Formats: sequence, structure tokens, C-alpha cells
Amino acid sequence: MFKIIKERRVKMVSKEVVKAVEEKALQLREDIVDIIGVGKVGHLGGSSSCADIVAALYFHKMKVDPKNPSDENRDRFLLSKGHAALVQYAALAEAGFFPKEELKKVKTLGAKLQGHPDMTKTPGIEANTGSLGQGLSIANGMALGLRLDGSKNKVYVIIGDGELAEGQIWEAAMASANFEIDNLVAIVDRNRLQATGAVKERFNTNPIPSKWEAFGWNVIEIDGHNVEQIIEALDKADKAKGKPTVIIAETIKGKGISFAENNVAYHNGSMTEEQYEIAKKDLEKLKA
Repeated sequence: MFKIIKERRVKMVSKEVVKAVEEKALQLREDIVDIIGVGKVGHLGGSSSCADIVAALYFHKMKVDPKNPSDENRDRFLLSKGHAALVQYAALAEAGFFPKEELKKVKTLGAKLQGHPDMTKTPGIEANTGSLGQGLSIANGMALGLRLDGSKNKVYVIIGDGELAEGQIWEAAMASANFEIDNLVAIVDRNRLQATGAVKERFNTNPIPSKWEAFGWNVIEIDGHNVEQIIEALDKADKAKGKPTVIIAETIKGKGISFAENNVAYHNGSMTEEQYEIAKKDLEKLKA
């Protein structure tokens, strides 16, 4: 299925493609729940909120080769909000970068998969992220490097809306526009919650769309759980010339898991056995 979807990337979005990506997103959420399991702490909320976006990138849009993660002719993906690494680990495993058995070892001593992305340990990780605010700067450098090499590949970076309080994001945003980095696409996972509460109550960065526009970016606003909109936005970004593109995706923290949706306690929380079973049943219902 991975290869079939990839071959259709340049065609119009069909119902078949949308359904296939939706199924992958649901699988990523199931993997996230299983990784955390019972009694362990994990970033359930922010990993689940961007699952549809990550699924669209890995299983439809990006040119990547699981058998050759360092292929020079690849698109790059950075998870600037590195605490949500569980969703990227799930995507990499489902795509075949490493066996799914590795997901059972997340955050264990000596494992490939640690609490934040580590390019020295995990195939398919482009940079060590998680120190918030740095991902866009790294993406700028990668995109400029690709341009110098004459490459047509793209760089995609997911940023949390709480992360927008970091000044380095806006320095990088100015640089992106100044150097007209049009092979760069930033995606803001706007779930409106951060570690300790609502973004607007902790450090209000609103209005987000007009800020990016003022910084010289091509701005696209979407429902971050609507796969068709996600794919269309990524395709529109391909046509933007002379400026970088930011996709502002409205999402729900903990999407798909009833007790975790819009619940800041599951930014980084644990599940009881009862909650784990509820989460599994919630996701099973979505398959209907």
C-alpha cells in the first residue's frame, strides 16, 4: 500500500487515496496508544493531534525510501515539536524503516526509539529535535542546502502552536522569507493546548495566520483532521514560488480518544488499564 499511494502523489486526490491515508492515520493512533500502554507516561495528546498530517506526508506526499533512509534524492521531514515523537516512530515503523517490534521498546535503555527524535539512533530521523523553537532554523538550512545542490526535493517541518512562543521561530520565519525558501513547508499543529494549559492563557501568539502573512509567508488554513484538505494544501505548497509556505492546521489534542480530546492532562500523561481499553475501543469504532 505504501508504494501504491506514493505512485499516485502527482494525480488528483481520489476517494481511494483519502481513505488509504485515513486508515494509516488511524493505525498511527493505535500504535501510539499501544506504545504508551498502561501506567507509562507518554505524549498522547500532541502525537494524536498531528497523526493525519504525518500520515499524509509519509504515505502520500513525501519521496522517501525506507530501504535507503539516507538517499540523497529524498524529501526531508522534521518534527520540531519533538516531544510528539511517538507519531513519527509509528509512521516510520508502518512505512518499513524498522520492524514494528521496536515500538515496544520506546524509551528503554539502549533502544532505537527514545523520548525525543535522535538521528544517531533511529533510521529516518533527520535531526535531533525537541528543544522547542529550533526545528524551523534547521529546516531552513536543509532547504537552502538542497537549493544549492540543485535538488527539487522539499523540506517539511511540523511546529506546535505552543512552540510559537519561542523567539527563534520568528527569527527563522524572517530568514525563510528573506531568502525566498520556496522548497520549505512549515505546518503548525494548532491544537490550542500546551503542557500546562491553553496557549492563549499561557503565551497568546494569536492571531497566527496574519502573523505568518506579515512575515512574508504563503499562508494556507485547513482542518488538520480532513485528509483531503491536508493533501490539497500540500499540493498547493508545491506551486508557491518565491516564498515559503505555512499550513496552519486546526487540530484537536488527543484526537480520536474520548477522554484525551482537548484534555491538557494528556499532553504527557499515563493511562489506567480501563482508559487503555477505552482508547482501543474508541479507535476501533472509527474503523466502521
